[in-house]
Amino acid sequence: MNEDFSPDLLTLVDEDGQEHEFEILDIIENDEGCFYALLPTFEDPQDQVEADGSYYIFQAFEEDGEQQLAEVEDDELADRLAAEFEKRFDEMFEAEESEEE
Repeated sequence: MNEDFSPDLLTLVDEDGQEHEFEILDIIENDEGCFYALLPTFEDPQDQVEADGSYYIFQAFEEDGEQQLAEVEDDELADRLAAEFEKRFDEMFEAEESEEE
C-alpha cells in the first residue's frame, strides 16, 4: 500500500513582502493561545541539508478577520512551548518506531 505523506506547508509573508515557506511540524492549543512549530523549507535540497534543523514557534491571532502568525517573543513562554513541542516530537517519533516493528 503506497500512501502519500506529504508535509503540510505554510507560506508566510514578512514585513518586507518576502515569502517564506515552512513545514508545519505541530500545533498546540492551550489557555494561552494557538501555537505553531514551523520548520523552514528550501527550494535547493542542498540548503535543506545544510540547515541546522531549528524550528520557529509562532502564535496565531486574528487581525481584521484574517488569521495572522507572529513569532513568540516572550522567552519564558517560548521555552515552555519548546519543551512541550519537544515532548510531543519524541512521542510521535516513538510511536512511528513502534509501528515499524
